[in-house]
Amino acid sequence: MMSDDSRDEERRTKLVKAGVAVGVGSAAIVAALLYASKVKKPKGGRPKADGTD
Repeated sequence: MMSDDSRDEERRTKLVKAGVAVGVGSAAIVAALLYASKVKKPKGGRPKADGTD
């Protein structure tokens, strides 16, 4: 049988892992939103005259 201390430690470990996963997911969402707000597609105006095709 598992003692109360080992159960508490196992529960704490699972909660820490879940917290880390939530933090990483949140950071990924924020990064994606920041990237999407910086990358703006041209709205069908004149093509850029920089010489690249």
